[in-house]
Formats: sequence, C-alpha cells, structure tokens
Amino acid sequence: MRSIPRVVVAAPASSGGKTTVATGLMAAFAARGAAVSGHKVGPDYIDPGYHALATGRPPRNLDPVLCGEERVAPLFLHGAAGADIAVVEGVMGLFDGASRPHRHDGPGDYASTAHVAALLGAPVVLVVDASRASRSVAALVHGFCTYDPGVRVGGVILNMVGSDRHEELLREALEDTGVPVLGALRRSTGVETPSRHLGLIPAAERTARAREAVDALAALVAASCDLDAVAALAATAGPLPDAPWDPAAELAAASGTAEPAPAGTGPALAVAGGAAFTFGYTENTELLRAGGADVAVLDPLRDEALPEGAAGLIVGGGFPEMHADALSANRPLREAVAGFAARGGPIAAECAGLLYLAESLDGAPMCGVLPATARMTDRLTLGYRSAVAVSDSVLARAGTRVQGHEFHRTAVDPRRGPAAAWQWSGDGAEGYASATMIASYLHLHWAGAPALAARLLTAARDHSEKGRR
Repeated sequence: MRSIPRVVVAAPASSGGKTTVATGLMAAFAARGAAVSGHKVGPDYIDPGYHALATGRPPRNLDPVLCGEERVAPLFLHGAAGADIAVVEGVMGLFDGASRPHRHDGPGDYASTAHVAALLGAPVVLVVDASRASRSVAALVHGFCTYDPGVRVGGVILNMVGSDRHEELLREALEDTGVPVLGALRRSTGVETPSRHLGLIPAAERTARAREAVDALAALVAASCDLDAVAALAATAGPLPDAPWDPAAELAAASGTAEPAPAGTGPALAVAGGAAFTFGYTENTELLRAGGADVAVLDPLRDEALPEGAAGLIVGGGFPEMHADALSANRPLREAVAGFAARGGPIAAECAGLLYLAESLDGAPMCGVLPATARMTDRLTLGYRSAVAVSDSVLARAGTRVQGHEFHRTAVDPRRGPAAAWQWSGDGAEGYASATMIASYLHLHWAGAPALAARLLTAARDHSEKGRR
C-alpha cells in the first residue's frame, strides 16, 4: 500500500495558531499543485469547512470517541485516498484529551492530538505562540518533545513573532533542542477569520470572504514557512497496516446484507445544507449513498419545497439562530416539512435541526413538527456524551448505545417529548422520538455506528414504497 505523506499540526494549548497554520499549509501545498487532504482531530465541524476550501476536497474528522480508535487510521486512509500529502489539524493542546468511553477513571489523553498522531504514525509540527517569550520557548519545546516517547515532534513553527531580532533569539534558543524550526509567522498579518459564540464563523456563511482568508493564509504560510521541509517531514511517515474505511462494506455489515446496494437503487433523501445548516460529517452522507440513496442538498433559506420524491429528511447542525428570521420567512418550506412529518416521512434532526422542527426559535415561527419552543441562552453546553436510546426511533432501537457530542447555546422547552430520544449520565432524557422521527441535541458520527444509517435507509425505503402503492 502506498504511504501517504502526512503531518499533524498541534500546539501547546488552544488558540495557539493551529487553524492558521494547518489551513495555510493545506492551501499553500494546493497552490503548488499538490493534491492535499485535510483532516481535523475531534468533533469540530467549523475548521473542516475552511480545510475544504483550502483543499477542494470534502472535510474529514478523526475522532476516537465518536468513531472508535480502531477506525481512525481506516477513516484517514479513506479520506486521504489519492492525496499527495495530508495535513491533520489537532484539537486543544497536544496532550489534552478525554477519558475513555464508559470509563471515568481512564487517562485524560484519549482522543487527544497526540493519541491520533500515534494512531496515524505521523510526525507532529508544533505551533508555538512566541508572543510573550523568547528563550523560554526552548524549555517548552523540549518538554513537549520528551513528555511522551510515542509522539514524534518533528518540527516547530513559531507564531506571533514580533521582529527580526525576536525571531533570531527564538531560533538560537531552539538550536539546542535539536528540533528544526520550519517557519516563523509574524504578528499583525492582517489575516482575519472572524469568530462568534461557538467559534469561527463557518466558511459557508461567508464564502467570498472565507475564500479570501484562505488565500491570504496560503500566501502567509508560503512566505513564512519552509514548505519543502514540511513535505520532507511528512514523507517520513510510513505505510499504515490498515485497509481504508469502506462505507459500502460497513453498511452491508450493519444491515446484515451480503452485497452493497447499487447506486441509485435506494430512496431519495434530502439533507439540509446552506448557510444555516453547515454541520455534518462527510461519512454520514457517504454511508447513505453506499446504501443506494439519491442524496440531494436542501437549503432551507432558499428552497421552497422538498426535492421531488424525497422519502427522508436529515437536518443536521448549524446556526439557525443566526438566520431565524430568514428561515421563518420561508413559509412554503416550513409547511412542506410539517406536511412531510404528518405523512410519516422519516426525519432525523440534531441540534440545529431540533430547533428548526420546533414551533418557534426566539419567537420566530419554525416548522411546528415538535410541541416545543427554542431560544438562545448565555450558557454554553459542550462535551462528549455516552448516550443510550430511550425509545425506538427512525435511527435506533431503544437500548442502543452511542457516543455523541453536544455543542450549543440554546434551550428547548420542554426538553423532551412523550417519547424521549436519548439519555446520558446526570442530565436525564432529552429529545423527541417516534417510529418515523428523531430530534435531539446529540451530534452523531455514523461511521462509528453505521447501523443508524442502515435503519434510516430502511425507513425511507419503506416510506417511498408506501407512497407508490
């Protein structure tokens, strides 16, 4: 198997410049004509949107909690197929992670950037914010290089460097560590990636400006970093023994079928997209297409009807609270979604989708599928969830266990319906479930539980056949 050159971009802590450097490297290599594969450690949806702009390839996440550590390398190989180089952006600090699923006494580096780098056998490029230090960066880098022998820090990129003299001092100090300096980015570059209450503004909400920002990052990194040295470091990563993740095989195994469904033989499915619904894992859609589904993107801000023949609707995460008035103004689609639900059309909604299906969001009328109202709050709810299905739904049978993620600043009242969707420790049951629907705050990566996609496909296929009778 051909080895895919790869590096993991990490930092000592959050907000150290990982996204700037990782996205800039992706865009700079792509500008040189390389086929670049971008990946993000952890559940975050927003950074991968910028990766997709930089690489021209679908965004990819690598998350041991959501998908299992045994799938990290296969998912990487699947996503990076055909690439000349892969750049993996880390999460938080290099060694910051979570406890192992179902264990509260496990190590705190599970699903960390270091954990994923080890699973990928990839060298690490450490991005160091040097804005408030000079020679002390050598002690910091030495510590990160020696803390875990299983993690190989192959180079350093200095960020927020103040002057030529500052850079000279930093480079001199790092000579004794033996770790090469691969680049130095200056302060006040003029490159802007605006943020708001849940982090960066998604690229899909600011397409033109996001494109400009990515191009600026490419120019900055190309001028400030030794791309040839980064590429040489990436080439030191050897072959992985795993086979690439295969959505058709995963779905067939979850369905108990011997052969994958031919393309176009399954039901028509609508997946919400556009600026209001930007959160979705690429592999979820790939599993649906592997089941033969004809998947069409629906933009609830613009489209006034469901795609013709749609037998299922998936409404994922995003920022409907930023577009509530425009979503509400699209009354024809709201009524179409309500009618589809009333006819027993299968619907899977998570987080933003939950809000869209409610009666109202911050007072603006929504679809009215759920007997609930939604509103913005000041409280951030964030974290992994080990959840169990409370009721049978379009995605799972009661008792099914999944690993999910919660990420929002909103509240729904009531929190749960007569039949709740999921329950996790300490928070009670939440969400709304029925034989044809699920709406919950829980974000799920179906690569970690392909049976969810199989169950939804079955429900959509049954609904489609019922409509033809």
